Amino acid sequence: MAGGETSDDAETTEDLLGRVGAGDQQAFGEFYDRVAPRLLGLVRRLLIDHAQAEEVTQEVFLEIWQSARLFDPNKGSATTWALTMARRRAIDRIRSAQASRDRDTRVGIRDWETEYDEVSEAVELRVEHERVQEAMGSLSPVQREAISLAYYGGCTHTEVAEKLGVPVGTVKTRLRDGMIRLREKLGVAT
Repeated sequence: MAGGETSDDAETTEDLLGRVGAGDQQAFGEFYDRVAPRLLGLVRRLLIDHAQAEEVTQEVFLEIWQSARLFDPNKGSATTWALTMARRRAIDRIRSAQASRDRDTRVGIRDWETEYDEVSEAVELRVEHERVQEAMGSLSPVQREAISLAYYGGCTHTEVAEKLGVPVGTVKTRLRDGMIRLREKLGVAT
C-alpha cells in the first residue's frame, strides 16, 4: 500500500500521525504497527547490526512521538517522513561510530611505543651535536654568547641583556642574526 497506506476501514498513516501530534497514544500504537517493519528494515540495511538497528528505530519512534505535530502532509506521506527520519538517524549513528573508531585509532597510534635501536639513536644524536657545535663555531663571539645564554642557559631576552650589559634590542638582533646563520649552516629551511 503506497502513499496513505489504508485498508478498507482504517485511517491513513497521515491521519494517524495527525492524531499522534495531538498526543493520542492509541494512534501512535497503530502508526507504529504500520511503519515499524519498514522503518526497522531500512535502518537494519544501513547499520547491519540488529541490536543497533533496534536502538536507532526506538530513538526514531521517540522522535516521531515528540515531533509528530510538525509533520506537514503537503510535503509528503507520513511513511516517507518517518523513513527519512530513520535514514538520517542511521547515518548519524554510522558517522558517530566511524568518528569513534578514528579517535581510538589516533589514541592507539599516539600511545604505541615503537622499539628503536639505542646505538643508532646515540650515534645520530652525537652526529647532530657535532653539526650544531660546528655551526655554532661559525657565529661571531657575541652571537654565540647570546644564543648560548638564551637557548642553552634558558635565559629570557631581558636576562641575556642584563648578563651581557647590552640593550634588549641588541640581544634580539644578535639572536636573530645568529639563528639565521645557524639555519644556513645546518641546511634548515626557513
